[in-house]
Amino acid sequence: MIRLLRACLLAGWFPFAVHAAPLRDGITFSSGPEPIPVRSATTQRLAYELHLANHADVPLVLERIEVFDAASSVPLASLTADELQGALRLAGSARGEAPTRTLPPGRVAVAYLDISLDAARTMPKALRHRLAWLRDGAPVALEGADTRVSSRTAVVLGAPLGGGDWVALYDPAMARGHRRVAFAIDGMLRIPARHAIDWMRVDDAGRLSQGDEQVLVNWYGYGADVLAVADATVVALRDSIAEPARLGSATRHPLEDASGNYVSLDLGDGRYAHYEHLLPGSVRVRVGERVRRGAPIARLGFTGDATGPHLHLHVSDGATPLAGEGVPFVLDAYTAIGAYASMAALGQPYTPEPGARARTNDLPLPAAVVRFEARDQRDGGAPHAGARAKLKD
Repeated sequence: MIRLLRACLLAGWFPFAVHAAPLRDGITFSSGPEPIPVRSATTQRLAYELHLANHADVPLVLERIEVFDAASSVPLASLTADELQGALRLAGSARGEAPTRTLPPGRVAVAYLDISLDAARTMPKALRHRLAWLRDGAPVALEGADTRVSSRTAVVLGAPLGGGDWVALYDPAMARGHRRVAFAIDGMLRIPARHAIDWMRVDDAGRLSQGDEQVLVNWYGYGADVLAVADATVVALRDSIAEPARLGSATRHPLEDASGNYVSLDLGDGRYAHYEHLLPGSVRVRVGERVRRGAPIARLGFTGDATGPHLHLHVSDGATPLAGEGVPFVLDAYTAIGAYASMAALGQPYTPEPGARARTNDLPLPAAVVRFEARDQRDGGAPHAGARAKLKD
């Protein structure tokens, strides 16, 4: 009988058993795809997500998310208050819905994490997380969601565009930016453009266009040659989406047409480069064709869901723009010549870089203004047909 009682206690079956600590009922959380480190200037960046779900029958208020090196419990980041609120997005929230740290009953949320580490620091092999929340005003904390840091490296790309000054438009913290837009397609939740950059050309004064900005040809980047970023094979394309007559005539498109005209290249090793919003009738390649790095493949346009003429570029593990998970990339060579204070300052004078700096195997910082060489540096080829001198009024 004593053995039976002991077994019941150990199994939690005895009706008068007392737990040594209160059960932490409420939130389940898990990590998304393993982050791949990417170097940007003096930092290493890890971009990944935690998926949270409230299984309690009361609202739970998130108080803190902490990230640790799993091997040593060294704290790498801590999100609280406004920073935590800005990193969270409730699934199904409407466009423009106010951010919140409250997770209602039955709702799920994504915490978009972007961890920056010193470039000289040894990268952790795995990450561990501590989540803290309030339930009916009482604090609850839980550790878990161990996440391996991928041993893969960011894919290295050549220049996607020719000569001129180009601003790298992306912001990991933007509420509706590429980084924060997940798609539930074919039963899978993915972020294809997790590491996307929109490229817009600017002049010496930081302007995007001259004259009437409603006229597409007045945009400095409009019609520029788009270049193959690697020796690759064309796996998908579209060249049939029409362009609005003027900037203000653009309309929203169904999801399948949001990329506009596009070209997708197989880079090998399960990675694909996707170029979006291309000029109608400008695609120069066909599916199955092999292209060389630096070869013109299309021209920059204004098709699909775009706020102005630009080139959208991202890399994923899927063969079409909205398939697969977005993976990071770096550029093999560019010169950083300046930066905007934020994307809100776009079109105004940017701050010049003191002594333009050549960078290699690096990701431009958000809103950085960069200059690409107008020729393929690998084989010393002739300048690309789309290369133009730096623009001035």
